[in-house]
Amino acid sequence: FHLAGIRLAPKEKLEIPVLFMPAEMKIYKAVVVIHVMRENGENWPYEVTGESNAALNRNVIVAENGETQGILWVYPINGTPEAPQQKSVVIRCQARQRLEQRVELLLIGVMPGATDLPDEGNSATVDTEESSSTPEVTDGSSATLEFLYELQYQSDEIRYQLESLVGMELVEKEWDAESRIVTLIFNVVFAPSKPMRSEATLVIQCTAGGLWKFPLVFIATEPEVDDVINIEAVGLNKESIVGFKLTSQTR
Repeated sequence: FHLAGIRLAPKEKLEIPVLFMPAEMKIYKAVVVIHVMRENGENWPYEVTGESNAALNRNVIVAENGETQGILWVYPINGTPEAPQQKSVVIRCQARQRLEQRVELLLIGVMPGATDLPDEGNSATVDTEESSSTPEVTDGSSATLEFLYELQYQSDEIRYQLESLVGMELVEKEWDAESRIVTLIFNVVFAPSKPMRSEATLVIQCTAGGLWKFPLVFIATEPEVDDVINIEAVGLNKESIVGFKLTSQTR
């Protein structure tokens, strides 16, 4: 779009509307350029010299007499489409047990053939310590698909609770070129130490463009009974005592 003839008073703010309506799961790039000139058409007395700020010089339009005729601001915009929220995947295990489960996730609308990563600094790029680059997926032609994935937590408290109990690894990928559906198969390990219910989000990004989020619910049920303690009475109205040891799992 193009906006022209906007008049701004000194120190006045200008809001630039940006609408993003992706038609496909791929990376979209655009540039917003703002060109400012004096309303009366006169130039600024500032002259660009070799000693001037290099970044400023690139954005200054110089008139024939060396004065400043206009200034440009250039804002690159990177758009990453995000798929609708998916149904929750429930991982259920008894406390003090270890569950290893394969989870299949479908990525619909994947675009083949592009392997360029989004520009550094794109707000949609997954950026945490657990991000993992996976091997390529090939559909038989020259198109390759690469994915980044990570677990995101709603709070630091949930992260602290789940990080040591949950492990995820991408073990298999299938690409259906006709339906444009990629199936990712994860091996999930859940080893809870006590009853709990926590939620996390598995975020998957395709380097060709597109972001998918899968809610995960981790449920740990009551553990097995440790032992049965029998207390035999020594007589009416007399105390009977049995001793047993408890071992703490933490400090």
